[in-house]
Amino acid sequence: MGRNAWYYVGLLAVAAIWGANFGFSRWALASFDPILFTFLRFGLAVPLFFGLLWWKEGSIGVSVKAGLQLAVIGAVGVAALEIAVTYSIKYTTLANASLLNVAPWPIFAALFAPLFLKERFTSRLAAGGAAALAGVCLIILGGEGGFDPSSDHMLGNGLALMVSVIGALYNLACMPLMRTYSALRVSAWSIAFGSLFMAPFTAGSWAKVDWSGLGSVHYAVLAYNILLATVAAFIIWNACMFRVGAARANFFRYAVPLSAVIAGLVMFGETVTMWQLFGGVFMAAGLVWISTERRQPLETPAG
Repeated sequence: MGRNAWYYVGLLAVAAIWGANFGFSRWALASFDPILFTFLRFGLAVPLFFGLLWWKEGSIGVSVKAGLQLAVIGAVGVAALEIAVTYSIKYTTLANASLLNVAPWPIFAALFAPLFLKERFTSRLAAGGAAALAGVCLIILGGEGGFDPSSDHMLGNGLALMVSVIGALYNLACMPLMRTYSALRVSAWSIAFGSLFMAPFTAGSWAKVDWSGLGSVHYAVLAYNILLATVAAFIIWNACMFRVGAARANFFRYAVPLSAVIAGLVMFGETVTMWQLFGGVFMAAGLVWISTERRQPLETPAG
């Protein structure tokens, strides 16, 4: 693992934050429309992104060409992605959505990587990825829900699979830009454009919220979503992904369902099955195997 060790730790930390957010968001979604809650998460993070960018780098701008690229990335990789996540959960089972959102994502990232980057898909990455994939399937399918392939869920299943495709392309599209701009600058602009394109979809949701009835828990969950699950997580993930490679980094998304299972156990007293424990072992072994492969770093991003 060597000098890349902290980058892998960063990826695991972000996966843990995103997984735990399933539990925190479950509390909030009883009071918020899902798309409005998602918009608040990203929209309220935008000033923080640009404030950090100005404080750290002394400027916030990008070239016109990069701005157009980031507009497309934000529209597709943030707005469309998050809306698809929301409706995939609505139109299929949670187990189906979790499996199809997460499991194919790293595979698509590895398949699409040659279109954006010069990354080799090595035998170690294939073996470790296969073990991690087996682990995440056991974690998700070993729960009470299981996988339901019935036709009633085909719309949600299709949207969930689309999330994996869009998400992989989003990560890969950010990589070339981070050879010119920092992870913070790329994150700030992609989130800003994503929030802008997401805003019209919230038009009918604001009046449905009982704003006077919101308590400290709701605001604490919003703060967690904004500060940790968005600002910190996107910056850390993009920076670490740039260092270790998109294909390799995306396999660490398999830690998200494990973190979500732990969050369910701690927050809601949900049970953990033996199959899920076996899945955690398989997933951890696969990720350790991937992270021990030596890889030459790419160019250092500007900023």
